[in-house]
Amino acid sequence: MEEQQRLPEPVKFTSYLTKREIICALIWLPVHLFVLPVAAGMLLQNGTVNEAQANLLIYGISSVYILLAEFTFLRREFDPFCDRKLYCVMQVLSHYLVMMAMNLFVSGIISGAETLFGNGGVIDNLNNDAIIELAGKDMNVISAMTIFLAPIVEEVIFRGGIFCALRKTSRTAAYVISILLFSVYHIWSYAIYDPSYWIYILQYLPAGFLLCRCYERTNSIWCSIFFHMLTNDIALTALTALSQKF
Repeated sequence: MEEQQRLPEPVKFTSYLTKREIICALIWLPVHLFVLPVAAGMLLQNGTVNEAQANLLIYGISSVYILLAEFTFLRREFDPFCDRKLYCVMQVLSHYLVMMAMNLFVSGIISGAETLFGNGGVIDNLNNDAIIELAGKDMNVISAMTIFLAPIVEEVIFRGGIFCALRKTSRTAAYVISILLFSVYHIWSYAIYDPSYWIYILQYLPAGFLLCRCYERTNSIWCSIFFHMLTNDIALTALTALSQKF
């Protein structure tokens, strides 16, 4: 009998960036987080761009920088994906299913916390509300930003830069710090005005953990990028559909 073909086992994690690549990734985080939003906000105030275009400008500039500064890393990372396409695709899909289950659990925790807040319940996720509002104004621009540009920028910074830099010293620290920073990144601009909004950090913990795990198990940053793209695509579609329904 012929031996049944099985999916290859996970390989040892060797997807480390060089010092130059790590520095290039990390120095861009404050630029992407503070400098570009301030510049885009100035253009927004004087009417040069609208809100959707301002967000696209931020992620567009960051994407160009990442593609130029990290081209060698991204090209190098594509080989492991191509060598183990079936395994990588299965990892992306399985991690997405696990994330859906974890998100249901987290949603239950947040719903149960409604007694901690007034007005009959927990405040809405303002990040999601902002995306829905912008999508209603310019769906093509928001789709390009959310599905294609944001995953590349965020994965290279949070998984490539932060996770890889820390994993050489401590795998636990790499997971904890990269997950927390990724989660805080999505809510800090709202939470600084309303402390109750910090509860929504829980919504981003499953994705932060599973993006790290998908990257680690496949040895390719492209797998976490594709996982991130898939997540954002389905989330944007679902949020838009729900907003139109209600």
